[in-house]
Amino acid sequence: MKPYVLVVEDEDSLSTLLQYNFEKEGYEVEIAKDGEEALLKINERKPDIILLDWMLPKLSGIEVCRRLRLNKNQQKIPVIMLTARGDETDKITGLDYGADDYVLKPFSLPLLFARTRALIRRSSSSIVEEILTSGNIEIDTKALRVKINHNQVHLGPTEFRLLEHFISNPGRVYSREQLLDSVWGRNIFVEARTVDVHIGRLRKILKQNGANDTIRTVRSAGYSFEIKQ
Repeated sequence: MKPYVLVVEDEDSLSTLLQYNFEKEGYEVEIAKDGEEALLKINERKPDIILLDWMLPKLSGIEVCRRLRLNKNQQKIPVIMLTARGDETDKITGLDYGADDYVLKPFSLPLLFARTRALIRRSSSSIVEEILTSGNIEIDTKALRVKINHNQVHLGPTEFRLLEHFISNPGRVYSREQLLDSVWGRNIFVEARTVDVHIGRLRKILKQNGANDTIRTVRSAGYSFEIKQ
């Protein structure tokens, strides 16, 4: 089946361009012209990915994204935010509200296709794969076991969820708030600095077992997991 893309964009020329080019690439595409129409279409049929403009009539893209992440049936849908707002604070806001990626207008279509493929692939594989690997680290998500260099390693439940999340989303920078939402859950209220404590524990265990420098601190932004070969 063709991957189903929902383009949420009120500028007719851009939505037409995206629909034409994505259909040429083998996708099924639908258009929503405002935030309310987007939510209606998502409720009718769950997309494989959403290309979401920030500035929309009726409901902003940020609000659409926020509502998706609060809905258990929709919170895993990959979202690429399309926007002309290029300030770092705007990017952080978009990611904090649940966007998986952030693409500035005007953008390169080949780059957008590549990011779309990567997010769809990651979303699909995270549902079906039981074994996640990165370099010398292997996670069995069903048995809740971790091996480094083929040796079993004990992790606490929070450190296990952190590592699973990082390996499922390599290379992307996550703020403390995003990690709290993804790993602890949106309804759990703990201090953001709690993330630092568990990151420190996880780093220590990885280092002791020969997986050094996999979690990178990104100044003023958060943490990123680096793929080690």
